[in-house]
Amino acid sequence: MRVLAPFLAFGEVRCYDEGVAPLSLDDAIAAFLRFLETEKRASSHTVSAYRRDLDGLLVFARKKHGEAVRLDQVDVYTLRGWLGELARTLAPGSVARKIAAIRTMMRYGRRRGFLAENPADQLASPKVRRPLPTMLSASAAAQVMEAPDATSVTGLRDAAMLELLYGSGLRVSELAGVDRGDVDLEGRSVRVLGKGKKERLVPLGGKCVEALVRYVARRPELRHSRTGEQDAEALFLSTRGARIPVRVIQTLVHQYGALGAGRADLHPHALRHTFATHLLDGGADLRAIQELLGHASLSTTQRYTHVSVDHLLRVYDAAHPFARAKGR
Repeated sequence: MRVLAPFLAFGEVRCYDEGVAPLSLDDAIAAFLRFLETEKRASSHTVSAYRRDLDGLLVFARKKHGEAVRLDQVDVYTLRGWLGELARTLAPGSVARKIAAIRTMMRYGRRRGFLAENPADQLASPKVRRPLPTMLSASAAAQVMEAPDATSVTGLRDAAMLELLYGSGLRVSELAGVDRGDVDLEGRSVRVLGKGKKERLVPLGGKCVEALVRYVARRPELRHSRTGEQDAEALFLSTRGARIPVRVIQTLVHQYGALGAGRADLHPHALRHTFATHLLDGGADLRAIQELLGHASLSTTQRYTHVSVDHLLRVYDAAHPFARAKGR
């Protein structure tokens, strides 16, 4: 009989002959996270989320099985005990996410031969009501786009960022990561690095190009007041000349949502949702929207079909013989 032992090198865990200690849960988690980083090329945010969820399991499993808990000791009863404890304080959506993290890690262990079976496959996920994505009407979106002060360099920067979020559907992390060399104003496109470090080209609308031209002309003004330093690569800069952080962009979107459309709850992803929904309302193909958004799965893009009621009603009215009940 062969048992498992950890040998962490280049993110791998290898099997050794009988007599060597079985794989610990701690080492299994470390190997799985390394796999996400190196082979799956998952984003740092994704890896951090998995780490938080699996570290919580590790803490619980150590209480139940001792500090040296092994991966093969984490059975379905251990998992159910942990999830039952979490369910007292967490919403069903948060519990479902943790179940997904466990399943993924255990499947990795099963494929690599560290487990004879995956106990997480026996877990039932809680029912989660997914809220419809937040979005704006076309008129409200226009009001938000016009909210920044067009006379200041920061206002011009903010207008360009809003246009990219709504006009091109960028994720906020993608927006923050755009470099000057990624933008082709003549070709009206921007190259972005999305989830899984996948690159894609996204078209720029006319208003977005105009906003970028105005901002780029005054971008040199954004530099550190004392040292004069400025990030040479980043497209969007803070008032100190550094790449603008994601949290600052989120705060600015909240402010302009309140100022332009009376929507203090507005966030960058809502502008991305609005971009997709307005394209769908305009007759764009769902596959094309999937490419523009950088979704790996069409099922993710299909969420936008649930919010585009106006589009569905137009199709119904145009296609169904009894839609308007004429002559009845």
